[in-house]
Amino acid sequence: MLYLYPVIMNNKLLYIFVFFLSITPQIYSKHIIGGEIFYTCLGVNSATNSVRFKFTMNIYRDCSSDGAGFDSPTARVGIYKKDDSGLYNYILTDNWKLINIEVVKSNNPCVIQPPSVCVEKGTYEYEVALPIITGTYVVAYQRCCRNESITNILTPGSFGAAYTVEISPEAQKVCNNSPTFKNFPPIIICNNQPIDFDHAAIDQDGDQIKYEFCTPYHAGGQRGSAQLPGDENACDGVTPDPSRCLPPFRYVIFKAPLFSTQMPLAGNPVVSIDNTSGFITGIPTLEGQYVIGVCIKEYRNGVLLSVVQRDFQFNVFNCTKAIQASISSDSIVSNDKYIINACGDNTVNLINTSTIESNIKRYDWEFIINGQTKTFNTKNVSLTLPGLGKYKGYLYLNKGDGQCSDTSEIDINVFPGISAEFQYSFDSCTAGSIQFNDDSKSSMSNIISWKYNFETNQNSNLQNPQFEFKTPGIKDIKLLIRDNNGCKDSITKQLRYFPVPALIVLDPSIFNGCQPLDVLFRNLSYPIDSSYSIQWEFGDGNTSNAISPFYTYQSEGIFTVHLNITSPIGCKTSITYPNWISVLKSPNADFDFTPEKLSNFNNTITLSDQSSNSELHKYIFDDKITRFERNLNYSFSDTGIHKITQIVSRLNSCSDTLIQYIDMEPVVTYFIPNAYTPNGDGNNEQFYGIGKFWEWMSEFRMVIWDRWGGKVFETIDPNKGWNGRYDNGSIELEPGVYVYQIQYIAPRNKNVILKGFVNLIR
Repeated sequence: MLYLYPVIMNNKLLYIFVFFLSITPQIYSKHIIGGEIFYTCLGVNSATNSVRFKFTMNIYRDCSSDGAGFDSPTARVGIYKKDDSGLYNYILTDNWKLINIEVVKSNNPCVIQPPSVCVEKGTYEYEVALPIITGTYVVAYQRCCRNESITNILTPGSFGAAYTVEISPEAQKVCNNSPTFKNFPPIIICNNQPIDFDHAAIDQDGDQIKYEFCTPYHAGGQRGSAQLPGDENACDGVTPDPSRCLPPFRYVIFKAPLFSTQMPLAGNPVVSIDNTSGFITGIPTLEGQYVIGVCIKEYRNGVLLSVVQRDFQFNVFNCTKAIQASISSDSIVSNDKYIINACGDNTVNLINTSTIESNIKRYDWEFIINGQTKTFNTKNVSLTLPGLGKYKGYLYLNKGDGQCSDTSEIDINVFPGISAEFQYSFDSCTAGSIQFNDDSKSSMSNIISWKYNFETNQNSNLQNPQFEFKTPGIKDIKLLIRDNNGCKDSITKQLRYFPVPALIVLDPSIFNGCQPLDVLFRNLSYPIDSSYSIQWEFGDGNTSNAISPFYTYQSEGIFTVHLNITSPIGCKTSITYPNWISVLKSPNADFDFTPEKLSNFNNTITLSDQSSNSELHKYIFDDKITRFERNLNYSFSDTGIHKITQIVSRLNSCSDTLIQYIDMEPVVTYFIPNAYTPNGDGNNEQFYGIGKFWEWMSEFRMVIWDRWGGKVFETIDPNKGWNGRYDNGSIELEPGVYVYQIQYIAPRNKNVILKGFVNLIR
C-alpha cells in the first residue's frame, strides 16, 4: 500500500510517499504511513506587501489497518521562519480541514494485487496570507509512526515523519507555485524484475527541476498524543505540538553497510534515479520493505526556488503476473514455448487461452512460412500451412506495452496422419474374455502406444488385449493411439454384450431352519442385470423374478430350488439344486409353575415343562442363573418380582422363548398379647409384640394410655416393651385395663395401625 509523508530537510520540501503491501515477509500496517504538502500562489498584495497561498496536504494510511486513522476533522500544522543562518522561529499553528477521503488504486494492471493491499488518501486544504519576508517559510505537519517491518532503517516503528514544504524569499516575491509529482509510486514492486518508474514532477511555471536520492526525516514518537506544559519529551508524542517542536528534524538511520541514502534497497543493477528525467530504474533482488527519499530542486534562471522531498516505501515481493500468453497445445516445453502437432491436416486452429483477458488490449500473431512472415491480430487463428514440416510462430500480448506485455513461442509440426482401428471377437451367448485386435494404420511413422478404455477406470495399454466385462450392456470401447511424432488418433465402437453367465453361482443366507424360515438367495452370477429374464422356483409352488430374492418358507419340508436365466438377446441357462432347503416345524416354549405366589416364608417354586417340538430346554432366572432340567424346583433368595425365561430349541438350533414373572412378597407377622404380669417372677414381665418383623418394619410407634386418657408409655423401638411403670419406671401403676395404639409401615409402603386393650395383672 502507498502512503505519502511530507517533511522539511535543509530548506527542502519533503514529500514522503510510503508504499505498503501485505507481502512475504508479512507486513504489519498499523499506522498513518505517508503524505505530501504542496502550494499554489493566489496572488501578491503590494499594498500590504503580502502573498496569499493555498496549501494542499495529502496524508496516506493503510485502509485495512486497525491502527491510527486520519486526524479528523482537522490536522494541526505549524508555520515557521528560517533565517540565513539556519535558525527557526515559530510563527503560528492552525488547523487544516479534512475535505476528502478516497481509496488509491494500483497503477500496475499487469500484476495481481493481493486483496489485503489497500491505500486510503485523506486530503486537507488551508489558505493563508503571509507577509513577504527575507527568510524562508517552513510549513510542517508532524505525525507518528512508520511501519515496524521496514527493512532498511533502524527502529522504524518508534518514529514517524515530518511532512513539510519550504517557500523561499524569491518564491514569495514572484508568486511561485510548487512543483507536484506526476505519478503515485507503484503499489507493487516485483522482485527480480526491472523498475521503470517515472518519478518526475510537473511545474506549471516551467521552472527547471533536478532529481536525486536523499535521506528522509523522522519525527514524533510513541509517548501518546497528550503533551503537558514543561514536558521535555513533548516532541516524542504521536502528534507533537508545533509551537514547541520546531525544525530542524532528525534523519532516519539506514542499516549500514547494506543500505544507505544512495543505495536504499538491494538491486542488480542498483536501483538509481536519473537526475534529469526523474526515472527510477534498476532490478531489486531481495524481498522486503524499503524507505527511499527523493529530492526535487526547483530553479528559475539559475536561482534555487525550492527543494521538495518525497520519501516512500517500496514493497518488493515475488509478483504474480496478471497477464500471461498461453495456447492450447499438445505439449509445453517451458512456460512460454508451446508445441502443436498437426497430423494429417494442413489447417491448424490455434486456440488462445491467455489470461487475464480483461487486461489484454491487443493480440499479435507472427508465423514464419517459407521465409515469409504472416501476421494476425485476432484472439484465435486458423492457419493453413503449405505441407509437411516444422513452422515457427509467436503470440504477443499488448505488444510494446513494457511490463504489461507477454510473449509465447509456438512450434507447429505438420505430420502425416495415422488412423486408429480395432476388431474384436467373442461368443455372444457365453460370458468370458473378449479378444481385441489392433488394426490401426500409419504410413510414415511408427505407432508406439495404445490405450483401450473398456469401462470407467478399466483400461489396457496392450496392443491386443483381452478383457472380461462383469456387467452386461451396450459398451463404448475406445482406442487411442500415438505415434513417434506425437500424433494421436482415436476410434470408439459399440459392443452389445448380453451373454448368460458361464457359471451360475448362488449363495443362500441359510440352508435349514424352522418355519417360518427367511432365506436371502444371493445371486453372484455375472453378467446379469434387470434387463435379463429371471425365473426362480422355490419348491413349494411359489416363484420370483428378482435377481437375488428374499423368500419366506411358511411350511415344513425339504425343498428343491430351480433358476432359469434368459438374456435380452435370447441366450438361456438354468440350474437346479435338489433338496436344497430344509424347514422343520418350529418349537413352542411353554411351562407352568406352582405356587403362583411366593413370600419370605415360602420361597420355592416348582416348574413343569409344557413345550412342544423341542429337544433342548433351558431356564434362566433373573437373567443370571441358568438351569438345564426340563422340570425342576428353584428357591429364590430375596423378595420382589422375579423373571423366569424358558428357551427351547431343536437340534438344528431353531428356538422359541417364553418369559413369565412371579412375585415373592415380603410378609410381616406381628402378634400382640391381651394381658401380662409384671410381678417380678421372670415370666411375661413386659408388654410388646412378637413375630417376624424386624427386617421389614419401619417408622414404628407404640403409645399406651390409662382409662382416664393419660399417656403412660411411648416407644419407637419395636423390641422395647412396657414394664407396667410410669415416669421412666419410678412409679408402679395399678392393675387394670389400658389402651394401646401401634403404628408402622409394612413392606411395599403399607401403613398399619393396631388399636386394642391390654390387662395389667399383678
